[in-house]
Amino acid sequence: MTRYAYDSGAGTLVATWGTGRGDVAETIAEVPGAEHGVELAAALASLARFQWRTYTHPATAAGDPDVVNGEAWRRAEERNRFAKVEAALRTPNLPDDDGCMLVFYSPIEESAHHVGRVLHAIGDASLVDRVVNEVLTEQAAIMAAELGDLAGRARQAVELTRPEISPVQVHAADSLLRANPLGSIDLFTELDPAAASVAAAHWLRAAATVAGEVTGLEPVDVVAEADDIEALQVETPTVVLERLGAGETPTQVVVDLIADAIAVSEGKVRDLDGIIEAAQEIEERDDEDDDLDDWTDGYRICRLDPTRPAIDLLEDLLGAIRGCWLVFSEADSGATFEDSVRTEADADTSRLQ
Repeated sequence: MTRYAYDSGAGTLVATWGTGRGDVAETIAEVPGAEHGVELAAALASLARFQWRTYTHPATAAGDPDVVNGEAWRRAEERNRFAKVEAALRTPNLPDDDGCMLVFYSPIEESAHHVGRVLHAIGDASLVDRVVNEVLTEQAAIMAAELGDLAGRARQAVELTRPEISPVQVHAADSLLRANPLGSIDLFTELDPAAASVAAAHWLRAAATVAGEVTGLEPVDVVAEADDIEALQVETPTVVLERLGAGETPTQVVVDLIADAIAVSEGKVRDLDGIIEAAQEIEERDDEDDDLDDWTDGYRICRLDPTRPAIDLLEDLLGAIRGCWLVFSEADSGATFEDSVRTEADADTSRLQ
């Protein structure tokens, strides 16, 4: 999400955001005084963080938004606060003569009032207009990203995880993988990583099927076989292949894995049954078992990095596709890996709908 800083040398407020290949920056306005500049940058950063949280935590991923006071309802209410932001920036709540001040429960609305109070203290009308324009630009980027349009400032969404899949983005990722089944940097710099992971899961299944056919391996065993050739992340891609083989769609698998990781990042656990099973397995092991510590040290509450789950998953899936290519190449079947995978992937494109 967009970060803000005060350039003390130039006396300006600067906005920066990621693109998947590095950050870009834009000067927003001159700010009189370093103290005000740093405070304004911090307040805007908080507002941006709360606004982008509505993108990474959409109401549709939390149940029925019509259930009052439910999680989905609260998320939807917070997203609706976008419309309150400009007024808060221009006419913020201020302390009264007794030092009392109205404070909102909404993080977005209260953050906007905080920015407004900093602007009020600076007392520059032209700066207010520039900051309002900046915040509205940021909101427009979020709304574009929600629709699957990652052009311009919305490009920063490539570094975020959204547990809701854009069909537009899946189609774009599918096209990139059709052009190069081994993947390309554009999957990380042009597209939402969760949607790209859906397409990558589909193409991994095709790649594992093709590699399995020329080696006699079951598709679910291909990635482990590839790990003997070149070190790969085996567990997560293998789980994906198992679940796809059991009839789940790529979207179902990706959304579930990401949801697990997001829950863990918030100190929660979705897969309680899995933890109970792991605890029972530990209890059944002999306390003198030399491997027990290694097993428990290697146990993960979720399979993805909770700080970057969608990107982590995409990396694992593309690495596994490369692993399928390694296995296929060693078999020396005379066929072309890319063409064979395209044929297999195109045999059932309905799973990506």
